[in-house]
Order: sequence, then structure tokens, then C-alpha cells
Amino acid sequence: MLRTRILSALVMGPVALLAVWVNSLLFSLLAAAAAAVMVWEWDRMTRGRFSLAGQIAAVASAVAAVLAPEMPFAALGLVWVSTLTTAALSRSGWLAMGSLYVGLPVIALCWVREAGGVETLVWLLLVVWATDSGAYFFGRSIGGPKLAPRVSPNKTWAGLLGGMSCAAVVGATAPLWVGGGNPFALTAFAAVLAVTAQIGDLFESSIKRRFNVKDSSRIIPGHGGVLDRVDGLIAAAPLVALAVVAMGGGLEIWQ
Repeated sequence: MLRTRILSALVMGPVALLAVWVNSLLFSLLAAAAAAVMVWEWDRMTRGRFSLAGQIAAVASAVAAVLAPEMPFAALGLVWVSTLTTAALSRSGWLAMGSLYVGLPVIALCWVREAGGVETLVWLLLVVWATDSGAYFFGRSIGGPKLAPRVSPNKTWAGLLGGMSCAAVVGATAPLWVGGGNPFALTAFAAVLAVTAQIGDLFESSIKRRFNVKDSSRIIPGHGGVLDRVDGLIAAAPLVALAVVAMGGGLEIWQ
């Protein structure tokens, strides 16, 4: 299983970075495909089927991802209308929640690529990946007290601290390859994002536990579904988008 997880990560990571590096449109198209899959996973996970309302939410999330770089407010409006529409069609708050849960972070990711720059989005990806890797290896090697045993029995406090430490290293070294930014501020923010990513992981685990589902799907070998792989990223993305708004640009000017 570990070998499969590593091989899948070695394929997915470079693909994501290449899409980020090439241009906003390519990344938005990749994010759009991921958004549609995540809505499909959410609908099947929480309601046992991919309904018409779920299909509408999936299309809306995908279109919102494409609109986000140039028309973020239109993208937000589309997700909001989709949320209200799917709630009315499905008569279920779960699908409406899923529409927001997927749509808003995807918009944030695509908009950060445009407004914050390539470096900011790459930094976010590296912080989340460092968090996941640190949490996994420190948690496995050290063990110790459980972080949230009722939600995710395998997660430990050692894993959380290890993930935060690895993320902080990414934050501290970012100015060396970005050419700007306050290393102390980036280190602290990276640690906050690490905690946020872990909360996102726990939230998705709680949803799966509630509906007695092991994985959101089996689309990614060794990782389960797309939601299983990016639950931390979609939790952290809105915070980075807010930082770009507050600071007026990407991480090279964050102080």
C-alpha cells in the first residue's frame, strides 16, 4: 500500500505542478475536472447515488473553476446559485453543503494562481504536501496519544506536530526561492495552514465515519478518492486567498 501511495503521489504531484506552472487556464481546467469528481464523490458518499442535482452541482463547480481567475465574483455567484438549486432539487442539506465545500476552495485555488502568482500557489501546495508527509511519517514512527480517536484513530499529536514542523520548514525557506517575503511571517502562517489542513482531513474523516464509508472513491490507487487526497488543501486554500486579498498580492510581499 505504501509503495502504491508513493507511486500515485509521484504521478499526481508533477502533473499538478506542471499545470500550475504553464498557465492559469490549464490549472483551472485541471481544477475543474477535480471539482466535478469531488462533487460526484460527495453525492455518492452522503446520499448513495449521483443524482441530477449532484450532476448540476458538479457542472457548476467545474465552470466556476474556469471562471475564477478572471471573474471570481461570477464564479462565487454560480456556486451560490448552484447550492440553492441543488438544495431545492434534492431536498437535502448534504448536497448543498458539498457544493460549497468543493466550490469555494476550488475558486480560491484558481484565483490564487492568477492574483497571487505561481509562487504563491506552489508554496501552498508544498506546505500541504509537507504537512501530509510529516504527519504520516512522524505519526507512524513516534505514535503516542491520539489526536481525535473517535474521528480518525490513526492520527496522533506527534503526527500533527511533525506536519506543522515540516510545513514551517517550507515557510521558512520560501524567501530563498521566491526572492521576498518575511521568513518569520511565512513560517508562522505555514504552521497555521498545517493545522488547518489537518482539521480539513479530520472533517472529511468525520463525514466518512458518519456515512460508514472507508474512502470517498477508489479513483486514485493507494489514496482512495480525490476528496481523500485534497481534503487538507481545500481547507487551507481559502486562508491563502484571504491572505492574498489582505496583503494585496502574493507571498513575495507578505510581511
